[in-house]
Amino acid sequence: MSSKKKNNGWSPYLAGALLGLLAIVSVYASTALLGKTSYLGASTTFVRAAGLVERSVAADQVLANEYFVKTKVKVDWQFMLVVGIFLGALISSMTDKSFKIEHIPPIWQQRFGASVGKRAAGAFFGGIVAMVGARMADGCPSGHGLSGMMQLSVSSFVALVMFFAVGVVVATFVYRRRSL
Repeated sequence: MSSKKKNNGWSPYLAGALLGLLAIVSVYASTALLGKTSYLGASTTFVRAAGLVERSVAADQVLANEYFVKTKVKVDWQFMLVVGIFLGALISSMTDKSFKIEHIPPIWQQRFGASVGKRAAGAFFGGIVAMVGARMADGCPSGHGLSGMMQLSVSSFVALVMFFAVGVVVATFVYRRRSL
């Protein structure tokens, strides 16, 4: 019998504590270094990335877009944070040997089959819905959950409850058991 312990990755308590510390440090650092308070969040960065890509093919359209004029299409510390999230997750999964390439997640395959096209379409349209929702809520779940709750913002509390409630409803609908 093997006494080898299974590696389950990082402790969620440690990861949560480190993320909380990062949120606090980001507020202090942005205030000290930039002279204005900035909070953690990711949805604005994805919109800025879209603006960077669009600017390479239709610069006039980006310059005329009121949203991009207000938000400024730029690579800033939050943009680099999103890059760091990707790289950190990759390094972490490779370090604990949990990294694997999956074209179709097992739970999706059980419910919808092995079609990569169907999975890609679901991910694409789900991403659109999530981004539109994040823009309507004036922030993404990570921004509201981390930065808004850190400020005890009532609107962030309401947004976070709604994110989770709608997520439960959608997951229940999408992954419900089929009756025979």
